Amino acid sequence: MSILKSEEDKKSYAYINDFLFFEIKPDKSGGGGQYIYCSGADLFRFLPITKGRHGLASNPAMRGLQLVNMGVREMALLREVKIKPISGSCAGIARTSGGWYSERLLMESAPASFPEEVISYGVINLVKKIIKACTFPDIAPEMLLRPDELQIFLESLCSKYAGNFDLIEKRRTTRL
Repeated sequence: MSILKSEEDKKSYAYINDFLFFEIKPDKSGGGGQYIYCSGADLFRFLPITKGRHGLASNPAMRGLQLVNMGVREMALLREVKIKPISGSCAGIARTSGGWYSERLLMESAPASFPEEVISYGVINLVKKIIKACTFPDIAPEMLLRPDELQIFLESLCSKYAGNFDLIEKRRTTRL
């Protein structure tokens, strides 16, 4: 197992679009091999495909991100990477407007390949979990797309499924 050192410790990894983000960057307050992991999903951007398809406090994008981060912890355990939840925000990574839900972790003693593995795993599995939770017949990409390509894919799902479960609009237009 190789540990990130010297120049590689300074390398940041990021995957960002209007729907989600995953970023791993060196922890400047710690020693070598320490990274801050931030992940987030804009719950408002996912609303066209999630609204009406979940119960109270079980938004597929939020729950999907929580489950993905549990998977990241499992990956860390298998590779003897120490992970700890840390306080603070992931502000400044993605655009500031919207309804962002994010999580932040400290990673210690990560092998050189770990940040890229985590980002690839996180992005692919978050999209899979959202599609599965919404019970769509669509299939999530198996390989990591570029951020702009994934954004186009997610926007197409939003266009395709928006309004199918628009309960608020239905209540507004239905007379009692």
